[in-house]
Amino acid sequence: MKSASIISQLPYAYPFLFVDEISEFSTEGIKGNYTFPVAHPIYEGHFINNPITPGVILTECMAQIGVVCLGIVLLNLNSENTINSEFVMTSSNVEYLKPVYPGEKVSVESVKRYFRFNKLKCDVIMKDSEGDMVCKGEIAGMIINNNI
Repeated sequence: MKSASIISQLPYAYPFLFVDEISEFSTEGIKGNYTFPVAHPIYEGHFINNPITPGVILTECMAQIGVVCLGIVLLNLNSENTINSEFVMTSSNVEYLKPVYPGEKVSVESVKRYFRFNKLKCDVIMKDSEGDMVCKGEIAGMIINNNI
């Protein structure tokens, strides 16, 4: 399985896709990155003249890379496998440490806590391009197989 294969299976599209690349993955965790475009619609009106990325969007980026992409790896989905699954976030507890501005590239690292009964729970951190931690937390989601 390759990075492009994982990303192509995500159930998101612009402007709600927050994954550019998956750089590393295993059954125990995943790493990826995303650059928040300066002209992204999320910045229109979010702190006029001083836009920052909303915390809910940082959490979504962490969930897309750290839980959904890892869920795809754990299910071993690929282009030959036609499992029809949905990914839904069930809980999150995220602490925000630094703002993320338009144009910033962030990296996300996720470590699996557990995956059982189609529930995936991970410890996820986000860092900026300087390697400073932007936010950290615990995110969990369910994988729902629609083929049943």
